[in-house]
Amino acid sequence: MATVRNLKIKTSTCKRIVKELRSYEKEVEKEAAKTADMKEKGADPYDLKQQENVLAESRMMVPDCHKRLEAALADLKGTLAELKEANQQGMEMQEADSVITEVEALFQTAEE
Repeated sequence: MATVRNLKIKTSTCKRIVKELRSYEKEVEKEAAKTADMKEKGADPYDLKQQENVLAESRMMVPDCHKRLEAALADLKGTLAELKEANQQGMEMQEADSVITEVEALFQTAEE
């Protein structure tokens, strides 16, 4: 049985994963710039290899975050649908709707 408390938890989970995703995307940009700078300056091959490994690890986290966000979004939608069927109303419902809209927009932007 879906409850308002569960809805709050699932809404917060989606928000947290979106925040994580943005953080990882920024990290990838920063590490890519650092790697390019090291290549440009002719850094030691060992250091360059280590930096490329750091960049690869950062890049791997983005798809993982996307998968977790998709699962969390599906879970949130399911809980919201159950509460709407039970004719529940409140600020939590509106917040969940806005988070769903935000996450779906994020996915559309990523597909383009």
